[in-house]
Amino acid sequence: MAKKIKTAEETTALSETSDNLVAFHEVVQLIEKARQQAYQVVNAALVDLYWQVGRYISQKLETAAWGEAIVDELAGYIQRHSPTIQGFTRRNLFRMRQFFEAYRSDEKVAPLVRQLPWTHNLIILTRAKRPEEREFYLRFCIAERWSKRDLERQINGSLFERQVLFPPKVSPLVTQLRGSDSLLFKDSYIVDFLNLPEGYTERDLQHGLIRDLKRFLLELGRDFCFIGEEYLVQVGGRDFRLDLLFFHRELQCLVAFELKVDEFQPEHLGKLSFYLEALDRDVKKPHENPSIGVLLCAGKDSEVVEYALSRTLSPALVAEYQMRLPDKQLLQSKLHEFYLLLNIQD
Repeated sequence: MAKKIKTAEETTALSETSDNLVAFHEVVQLIEKARQQAYQVVNAALVDLYWQVGRYISQKLETAAWGEAIVDELAGYIQRHSPTIQGFTRRNLFRMRQFFEAYRSDEKVAPLVRQLPWTHNLIILTRAKRPEEREFYLRFCIAERWSKRDLERQINGSLFERQVLFPPKVSPLVTQLRGSDSLLFKDSYIVDFLNLPEGYTERDLQHGLIRDLKRFLLELGRDFCFIGEEYLVQVGGRDFRLDLLFFHRELQCLVAFELKVDEFQPEHLGKLSFYLEALDRDVKKPHENPSIGVLLCAGKDSEVVEYALSRTLSPALVAEYQMRLPDKQLLQSKLHEFYLLLNIQD
């Protein structure tokens, strides 16, 4: 009797048992990890090279050994003698000098630049003017693993200015849970990707955020993990539904979002506190921290928010959503006034 020859599909099906699939996945993870480590090594070496070139040019110019015209000649020399080497034009050589001079005196920040690609460093270097602003975006970019496009979006959205001028309004218990130096929440969230009709409802807002969940998660932060919408909690035989429920990996807690398409009202906190109690009693795992609630409103009066949050016993915060990018020039002007006031007080 002739022996049946197995097809490629049958051979694959036999080899891909559950044990083999686990083993295959582990091998792929090893490969991906090695590739990522190799990329990081190459990137760090490249950024370090630009740092050294920038330092060399800076020192030559500072000692008057060179004039700026010599840098033009250097760019031409590199092009003639090593035509395969790219990226050493006159403009880029001066960028390398600027790069070195921006961070050479800051021992705390200088090591951070080697953890980011050169394109990210250039964006931060050219668009962030203050040292503290550059440090802010360097740290956020590393922590959140922003792509070039993500970084540009956050700068366009004036994240630094908003965090400095408008720190998040949180209840005292949230501060205790997250630490006063953490920037895990925002006073306002930019949801310019929404395309909602006039007179939209809370349901429209909720569906819009879910429809573009990837971009909403980016705006929230990397450690937010989506659990569900209209999340069901049962209390006293009645059904209640949370608008959006997330889990935060760093805080190790559930985060409930309640959406409001009008201005914040103090009574909104009562319903949110009820939801947090239900989550902590019936949903939270024993090893997890108490749940946190976020009221995401179309607008808010800061003084009303402060009064409402000061006495609440729930870990909650009030933020607003904005469906268009803020006026960056206006925020920069306010930030300038803010720093002037700080200097006067000091």
